[in-house]
Amino acid sequence: MSTEKEFSLTELNKPADWSNLPVMAKKHVPIIEAPSNVKANEPFVVKIKVGGIDGVEHPNTLSHWINWVALYAGERLISKIEFGAELSDGYVVTLNVTLNESTTLRAQEFCNLHGVWEGKPKKINV
Repeated sequence: MSTEKEFSLTELNKPADWSNLPVMAKKHVPIIEAPSNVKANEPFVVKIKVGGIDGVEHPNTLSHWINWVALYAGERLISKIEFGAELSDGYVVTLNVTLNESTTLRAQEFCNLHGVWEGKPKKINV
């Protein structure tokens, strides 16, 4: 019997092995799409999609939905976007971001039933 918890309601959920994700992670982790290299003080597009890994999508019902997605540059909050249950078409966010130094982008999301999840960080070179 495995002693590893499938998820936590009180602690940050972060996959330890990205090459072997459990189904719970496949539908909860936010995935960042952004260029690896950008120019200082010039806007670039960052896309965040929650779940959908290997076709495993997160539900969007009144009883089970993603409440918000947040994007961080290191520890600094860039933006936090909220979703209403049943009112969004999937969980995809597109943001224009401007950086003046290299950093690591991190995305987190909150599921009303399964807590906060963080995806794989994305290093951005300025």
